[in-house]
Amino acid sequence: MTTNEISYFDEAAISIKAGDGGNGIVSFRREKFVPTGGPAGGDGGRGGSVYVVCDPTLNTLYIFQHKRRYAAENGKPGMRKNMSGKSGADIEIRVPPGTVARDVTTGEVLGDITEKGQRLLVAKGGKGGRGNQHFATSRMQAPRIAEKGEPGEACELRLELKLIADIGIVGVPNAGKSTFLAAVSAARPKIADYPFTTLTPNLGVADLGNYTTVVLADIPGLIEGAHLGAGLGFAFLRHVQRTRVLVHLLDGLSENPIADFGQILTELSLFDEHLLEKPIIVALNKMDLQEVGEKWPSVKKEIEKRGYEIMAISAATRQGTRDLLNRASQLLTEAPPAPTYEAMPVYRPGVSPDAFEIRQEGEGVWRVTGKKIERAAQMTYWEYDDSARRFQNILEALGIRKALTEAGVKEGDTVIIGEAELEWTD
Repeated sequence: MTTNEISYFDEAAISIKAGDGGNGIVSFRREKFVPTGGPAGGDGGRGGSVYVVCDPTLNTLYIFQHKRRYAAENGKPGMRKNMSGKSGADIEIRVPPGTVARDVTTGEVLGDITEKGQRLLVAKGGKGGRGNQHFATSRMQAPRIAEKGEPGEACELRLELKLIADIGIVGVPNAGKSTFLAAVSAARPKIADYPFTTLTPNLGVADLGNYTTVVLADIPGLIEGAHLGAGLGFAFLRHVQRTRVLVHLLDGLSENPIADFGQILTELSLFDEHLLEKPIIVALNKMDLQEVGEKWPSVKKEIEKRGYEIMAISAATRQGTRDLLNRASQLLTEAPPAPTYEAMPVYRPGVSPDAFEIRQEGEGVWRVTGKKIERAAQMTYWEYDDSARRFQNILEALGIRKALTEAGVKEGDTVIIGEAELEWTD
C-alpha cells in the first residue's frame, strides 16, 4: 500500500461552490385601475451555502474519494408583484470528528471539527440581486434597474483527519502496538510479524469498569525521517497531536531498544516540539521471551535515568497489559484537557524551523544554529552509534552537511550544534 492509498482514509481534496444569488428583475404593476403602476420587480433568492458538519458515525474520509465536487443550489430569480425568488438550499458535508478544514489556495485553516453537530461555514451563498422596486426615487419613479445575483463563494478545500483518542500508542514498526490494542480493547487490527503491518491508524475502546471507557489509537510505526515525510511520515504523525497521553512501546527483540526510544522521541519532537510535553509511559514488550527478560534490567535503568516511567509487558500473552492500561488511564485523569477550537487561528509561519545558519568561530571551529537542528542535537543520544548516524542523516536531509562542505569545513574540524561539539569527518 502506498502513501497515496493511505491518504484515502485520512486526507481528501474537494471542490466547493456555494450557490449564486438569484437575479432581481425589472417589473411594473399592471392593474386594471392603476394606469401608472409603480416598480414591482422582486428580489432574487439567496444562494445556498456550504457547511462542513461533524458526524460521529463517520471515522474516515474515504467517501470523498468517490465524490470530490460539492455545489449548493442557486437562488431563484425574483418574480413580479414584488415577490422574491426562492433561496437555494444549503448543503452539509459530513465529516468525522477530528477533521481539519483548510483552504488549499491560502493555506488558511478554516476550522477544526471536533464536536457532534458542529457546523463550519466554508462557502457562503451569494446574495440575491435587488429588483427594481428598490431603485425608485422621487425623480425616477419607474426605474428600469435591477441587480444580478451575487456569485457564491468557491474554494478548493483540503480535509485532514486527526484521530481523536485519549491515549496514543507509538513505537517503531513491529513493536507490538496492534497486539497491545487488541489485548486491551475490542479492536481487531491486522497483526503479523513484519514491519508496517498497520498502514492505517486503528482505534479501540477499552472498558475500565464503572461505565468508564478510554479511546486508544494505534499509531502506525514511525521511522527515521518521518518528520520530513519519509516513509509514512506526516500521514500519521499528525494523529499523535490529538492524543493526551502516549504509551511508547519498545520492541524487546530490537538490537537496541534504547536507540529506538531516542529515534521515536526525536521524530515526535522534530514534527511538533509540544508532543513531548504530553505524559509518556514506556513499556518493554515481548517479555514472554527469555532474551527480552534478560534485557529488562538494563533497559529499565536507562529509561528511568532519562526520567521516564517504564513497565514490562507481553502483549501476545497479555502479561501486564491491563496494568499498563490502568496506569495510562491514571495519567489521563491528571493530564490537562485537550483544547478544542470552533475555528482555529490562521497560522502563518515566519522563519522556517528548517532554516539554519553557519558561522566560523575560529580556526577549525564552526557553529551551526537553527531551531530544528539544535533540537535534534539535544534529542540525540550520542552514546549510541545508531543515534549518531541518525543525526548525520538529519544533517544530510536539511542540507547542512552540503552547506558546511561548501563553507570550507575540513576533516578534524569542530562543529558545534547547541551544546554538542562534533568532530567533522568526511
